[in-house]
Amino acid sequence: MSNLVIILAIFGWAILTYLAFKINKTLGNVFVGVLALALPAYFFTYTPSDYTVSVMGMSLQFGFTSFASLFAMLVVVLSSFALLYSIPYMNKKDRLGWFYMNFMFSVGGMMGILMSKDLVSLFIFWEIMTWSSYLIVIYQGKKVNKVGLKYMIFSAIGAYAMLMAIVLINKWSGNVNIEQFFASFPNYSSAAKLLSSLLLLTGFGVKSALMPLHVWAPGAYTKSPMSYTAVFSGALSKMGIYGMALVAVNLYVHSNMPIMGEVIAWAGAITAVLATFWAIFQNDIRKLLAYSSIGQLGYIAVGLGIGTELSVFAGLYLAILHGLFKGVLWMVVGAIEHRTGKTDFRDISGLIKKMPFTFFVALVAIIALAGMPPLSGFVGKWMLYESMITSNHFIMVLFIFLSSTAAFLYCFHFLYGLFLGQQEDEFLKDVKEVPVLMMIPMGLISLSLIAFGTFPGLIFKPIAQAMSTLGFENVTWRMSSLTNAWGNSMFLKPANFMFMAVFVFFLIIITVVNHKKTKKVGTKDIANGGEPIRDEDNLHYSVDIYRPFYRVISPIMKYKVETFYKRISKGIEEFFQFFRRIYSGNGQTYALYVVIFLTALLILSSTIF
Repeated sequence: MSNLVIILAIFGWAILTYLAFKINKTLGNVFVGVLALALPAYFFTYTPSDYTVSVMGMSLQFGFTSFASLFAMLVVVLSSFALLYSIPYMNKKDRLGWFYMNFMFSVGGMMGILMSKDLVSLFIFWEIMTWSSYLIVIYQGKKVNKVGLKYMIFSAIGAYAMLMAIVLINKWSGNVNIEQFFASFPNYSSAAKLLSSLLLLTGFGVKSALMPLHVWAPGAYTKSPMSYTAVFSGALSKMGIYGMALVAVNLYVHSNMPIMGEVIAWAGAITAVLATFWAIFQNDIRKLLAYSSIGQLGYIAVGLGIGTELSVFAGLYLAILHGLFKGVLWMVVGAIEHRTGKTDFRDISGLIKKMPFTFFVALVAIIALAGMPPLSGFVGKWMLYESMITSNHFIMVLFIFLSSTAAFLYCFHFLYGLFLGQQEDEFLKDVKEVPVLMMIPMGLISLSLIAFGTFPGLIFKPIAQAMSTLGFENVTWRMSSLTNAWGNSMFLKPANFMFMAVFVFFLIIITVVNHKKTKKVGTKDIANGGEPIRDEDNLHYSVDIYRPFYRVISPIMKYKVETFYKRISKGIEEFFQFFRRIYSGNGQTYALYVVIFLTALLILSSTIF
């Protein structure tokens, strides 16, 4: 069966699912569950054949490369789990048929992008992915229209940039085949190289939320239903990374344009630092994760921009891991919202006893995000640091180390603020663990994070195969001193077990030994300089938790990219307001315009014609 037929089957199933929900909610959920199970079953068991379509003299080709297969694996796994998770999470929501149809269209769009071997079909599926995700961003009503408009404006900027690049590439190369474009790129003039690659990077940079093209992401990730945001942040953003990798490595590294790779790497480093700082000061859980996602994508851009074999390997490893642990964390936020109806740190605390399973999967994902052994995030960050050092990017190491260290602050805020703080019995009395169908996806993805940290070879092999598409032949797992830990120079399993033993020891101390000594009091049972505490006084731990730190870095945080865009939009608005005065609605005025135009045409006729 050809790749194109599979994509069309997903789109067709999306429409059938919409119709099924029109008939009955249970029938619609069955259709959702069938796709969630069938998609990975097909992907991991069946090898589709390549397919070529001729349209208007252009040859459109569809087929998986080893590089595209790596990202497709992430899309399939995360989308399937998110669809299963959605069934109980979205159960009480309205317009479910509309939601799932667009969900499935976005999945089909992502798979179409990865199957496309030409720029035209890639662009078509890119637009399908963009429009369907936009319709989900605005799914929750009028309150999100502004967020949706911002997302669509930036998506349009990226789309037009890509379209312009495709037109120019077709003019210069005579075709739109991606491989042939890469092969002919070294023969382009310097101006053509710079223009075509920058246009493509603009399109891919928007979806990967690379600064300064990131301003749409916090709102879009926050306002989408959490079951979809797990895919939005975890997989859809990787379509930008997928394209950026193709451009950064195939065009800049292999075409001797290292300065452009440096631009990408530094943009990623700055993105990582600033987005991490913004994540620290968020009171809404969703915004914290949104800025965290932007920062983590910055790490990946650093690896791809540096362009060495080790850095690209680290970037791809982090890309897959980011999709997994961010998928879990968005599902955790969805679980908390599902049971409490809240997403503000100041309204939630002490959930560990009410939602112990959700706490466990959140803990696993946070450890992976923080880059601590024995989980997989440690492996990825180690390789990224090593790649920066071995390529003499010592100042960049400081940026990434600052970002990575600062990330511990929001990781602590996330865990303590939601799960480990004082439990308010009155607020949490009806809160309980989420349904099993929500627990299964979170649990299985968390187990994969543990497995990839202990046995990274499980994911090293497909990454090594994928890098052949990027021009790195015979990639070996032994390129890093860390990966030799699974070879013959070091053996880190004792260190991993030691770390786990320390964790278990302190867990026992906190939960068992000190349990009888713990006195449970309310948040109002506190002395405050002799003054009584009023009911309206918010003494929650998360209120202004990092205010002193904010005062230190406020000179940096006061500069916002969004302010720059607002000034541009205001200038454009004033420009069109001026021209709007021309349309007065007065017929005599319009007649005068016609006379002026004809007079000018007569005067300039000899020059024009």
